Amino acid sequence: MRAFLEGLYYVYNRRELVYPDPLVFLYGCDDLRDREVVGLVVSCLAYGRVAQILKSAERVLAPLGPGPARFLSRGLPKGLFRGFKHRFTTGEQVEGLLTRTAEALKNHGSLELLMKECLKKGGSFLAALNLFSRTLSPPGGGFPLVPAPEDGSACKRLLLYVKWMVRRDEVDPGGWTVFSPRDLVVPTDTHMRAIALRLGLTRRKQADLRSALEITQSFARAAPEDPARYDFALTRFGIRGGLKISDLSKLEAGRLEPHT
Repeated sequence: MRAFLEGLYYVYNRRELVYPDPLVFLYGCDDLRDREVVGLVVSCLAYGRVAQILKSAERVLAPLGPGPARFLSRGLPKGLFRGFKHRFTTGEQVEGLLTRTAEALKNHGSLELLMKECLKKGGSFLAALNLFSRTLSPPGGGFPLVPAPEDGSACKRLLLYVKWMVRRDEVDPGGWTVFSPRDLVVPTDTHMRAIALRLGLTRRKQADLRSALEITQSFARAAPEDPARYDFALTRFGIRGGLKISDLSKLEAGRLEPHT
C-alpha cells in the first residue's frame, strides 16, 4: 500500500493540479499572518460547489486587500459584507468570524500563537482545535463556520485549514510549527470516505470524526510521520476530469497506468 500511495503522491501532488481547489488563494500570501487569515476564510467557506466557493471566497477576501492581517488590525468596518450569502453562511456570520479573528490577532499576535495557547490549555491536538473553534466562532449558533471536533462531525474544513498551515510541500504552503505533520488528522468528507472505503482503509458508513481518525490511522501505517501526505493526490480522483474513483482499485492492482 505504501508503494501505491507514494506513486500517487509523486504523480498527482503537483501545484499545476491544484486549481480549482480554493487552496489557490493561499499561494499569494508571503506573510504568514496573511496566509493564516486567508486560509481561515477560505477553509470556512469550503463547502458546496467549487465554483461558488471560489466566488464567495473572493467576495470576502477582496475588501481585505493585499494585507488582510493588517486590514483587520485597524478594525473591521460594520456592514462590510451586507447582502453576502454562501449557502448557509450569511454576511453577519462572516463579519462575526473576522471580528473574532481581529481580536485574536490583537490579543495573541497571530492565529498560530492563538493555537499554541489552545494547545497549552487543551493538551492535545483535538482539544486544541476545540478551544480554537470556540475562540473564533461567531455567536448566534446556526451552521458552524469553524467546526469543532467535540461536535462529532468530521470537522473537514478546520482539519483542512490546519493541514494547509502545517504541511509544507509543492501543494500545501505550511508555515506553522505549533503542530508536526504527524499530529494531523486527514480531512474527511463523503468524497474522501468513498475513496478510503474503496481502498479498504475504512469500513465506516458515515463521514464523521471517527471515520477521519480511522482513515488517518490507516494512512499512518504507510507514512507515520505525515499521515495526511496522500490527501491531495487521492482526492483528485472524482474531481478532475479523467480521474475516476473507480480507477483507484485498478491502479492499486497494477492494471492501469497513472496519468494526469
